[in-house]
Amino acid sequence: MIEDWGQAAGDTWSSLVAYAPGFLSASWLALQISILVILLSWACGLAAALGKISPYRFIRWPFQFYVWFVRGTPTLIQIFIVYFGLPQVGVRMSPFVAGVIALGVNSGAYVAEIVRGGLLAIPKGQTESSLALGMSYWQLMSRIILPQVVRIILPPITNEATTTLKNTSLLSTITVVELTLHAQIVIARTFRPFDFYIVAAVLYLIMTTLLTHLSARLERHYARRQ
Repeated sequence: MIEDWGQAAGDTWSSLVAYAPGFLSASWLALQISILVILLSWACGLAAALGKISPYRFIRWPFQFYVWFVRGTPTLIQIFIVYFGLPQVGVRMSPFVAGVIALGVNSGAYVAEIVRGGLLAIPKGQTESSLALGMSYWQLMSRIILPQVVRIILPPITNEATTTLKNTSLLSTITVVELTLHAQIVIARTFRPFDFYIVAAVLYLIMTTLLTHLSARLERHYARRQ
């Protein structure tokens, strides 16, 4: 019995060592996708947040529809629309590009609500006083409003970034060989689902923990500046 357990443990360790480089490469790809998606989501989210608080309906309504549609439909369906649906109208993209765009647009809708909440938390008196002093809209946003908004939204936007990292696993459905699909490929070769799904879970956990740690450091940095 003990010999069987020892043999099983030895086989597991050998498999883990053999496939470790591939898992590290797949983790790096998942991290690259996450960084691109986060940057795109921040751009989409900021634009949508500013659009939703615009006094002009023709600007406000398209952004309201965007947030409503994206938040109300499954992320996986949105990935399929971008990768499988857009080619029907002549827009073809690689799985990597389609995945980044789909996840970026999806996350942008959630970032928009986070940013909008931060903007609404700033007292209107600050805006009125700044404009009365002759500041332009851009100066008002860049010097007065957005620095305060960053401090307010940092915790929830970090949570969204963590969710984005985990959502990269959905791109396995469109053949992006990130961490989840790589684990599935290895499992198909080794017939060890428990071992390698645990490996994938631990690698995701390490990356999300690093993001959380980075967020905590940024929060302390902004707290010292107050």
